[in-house]
Amino acid sequence: MATPLTTLLTTVLMVGPVALPGIGAVLYGLLGWRPDTTWLGTVCAAGILVCGIGLGIVVAADGPHIAAGGLVRVDALSAFMIIVIGAIGLLATAASPAFLQAEIHSGRATARTAARHSLLVQSFLAAMALAVLAANLGVVWVAVEATTIVTAFLVGQGRSRASVEAAWKYVVICSVGIALAFLGMILLNYASEQTLAPAELDWVRLAAGAADLDPGVTRIAVALLVVGFGTKVGLAPLHAWLPDAHSQAPAPVSALMSGVLLSVAFYAILRVKVIADAALGAGFVRALLLVMALATLAVATSLLLAQRDYKRMLAYHSMEHMGLLALGTAAGSRVAVAAVLLHILGHGLAKAVLFLSSGRILQLTGSRLVSNVRGLAAREPVLAGLVGLGVLALLGFPPFSLFASELGIFTAGYAAGTGWATSVALVLVLVITAALLGHAGHMLLGDPSPAVVPAQGPGAATAPDRTARSTTVPLAVGLAVCAVLGVAAGPLLHLLSLAADILTGTS
Repeated sequence: MATPLTTLLTTVLMVGPVALPGIGAVLYGLLGWRPDTTWLGTVCAAGILVCGIGLGIVVAADGPHIAAGGLVRVDALSAFMIIVIGAIGLLATAASPAFLQAEIHSGRATARTAARHSLLVQSFLAAMALAVLAANLGVVWVAVEATTIVTAFLVGQGRSRASVEAAWKYVVICSVGIALAFLGMILLNYASEQTLAPAELDWVRLAAGAADLDPGVTRIAVALLVVGFGTKVGLAPLHAWLPDAHSQAPAPVSALMSGVLLSVAFYAILRVKVIADAALGAGFVRALLLVMALATLAVATSLLLAQRDYKRMLAYHSMEHMGLLALGTAAGSRVAVAAVLLHILGHGLAKAVLFLSSGRILQLTGSRLVSNVRGLAAREPVLAGLVGLGVLALLGFPPFSLFASELGIFTAGYAAGTGWATSVALVLVLVITAALLGHAGHMLLGDPSPAVVPAQGPGAATAPDRTARSTTVPLAVGLAVCAVLGVAAGPLLHLLSLAADILTGTS
């Protein structure tokens, strides 16, 4: 039986992931960007990670917990997602001070810009944490919509024509997607209201009473919810915002959007699938996800082959990995779902490392074009080594965790009877692997390329020649964690197993 102290501690751990970055945002708004607030964002992100680990221990021992009058609920899946948000958030915020200082030094940003950036990033983290802790689908929708609003300002932070256009494109397309999800939510609530025990959009109650939902209404609702939230994931057909937004956003924001935001939106799809499988059987969502997965992989492959902007290249590669998540979720077995969750964390770590590295490469060379970046290994050997390892991790080479997770996804796909789709996906992944290796080899090898664009701003200076340790250390730690997870997931295995039970309806 839980003691009052244990209950209080659990409540603090549940509220912390939202409250800590919320407090950080307020402090940045009041105090601005100055020496004593430089690392505030990193501290708040570290607090999210600590809360996530604590919640993982609690739910593994005692099962799900509820707080805030039933609005907040944590189980193994939400605890795992808090760990993902905290880990990737810690990487991005730890590398942010050096990135922002270099931007200020070169005249592309000011202390006011850095303060606004930090405030919005903390708000972004709070919204994502709320999305995965909410017990109610309506609250999840509000939190996901909040991430759109906050990140739109971050994408347009550079105030160039391209960044403003990308921000508007992001808002318009994601608003369409979120509107579809809203309509699906209304229909699902309507179907629930017609039963003897209305669930009021509560995840657990919807899943428990799914057998009583009207199949016709539920089918339409689920399709709208999957396509709507799939827009934020970057799944085809409403994916066009992703390469523009990720390429124009500041590097730490790109790391968070690709490494965390896409996965948080996919978390909503995972929750919807539990309800849909109980109400309609596994076949409906499986077919929908297979179509979206293959379409996304095909689009990513065709556009990545001829891509010349290395940040857009990473963005299209994010689409590939989201397609793999959809493919694994369509398989639906416990092994497949556990592999999908491990892939979420591994992809987040590797992609955060590469996007943060891309920001530093842009500061060094002044160009986004692959053709203008050459000989990075000779100019910046440490950074080049991190980029090279990050590419290998992202492509699923051992010992990194994406090797194990991709192997699990493909193996589960064949075992689930979706061998044709799995085979097509495997061929597309191999093509993408060859393309990314070719682009990365061009950037890392050869004679160093000079900066091709002068720094902007009155009296601006060029970026520092050497990458700060405050940038390289977080990147190295991120890659090390990704490698360790590929060899031995350790305590995460039990949490992944419990989350897989939830998503397959066996808990």
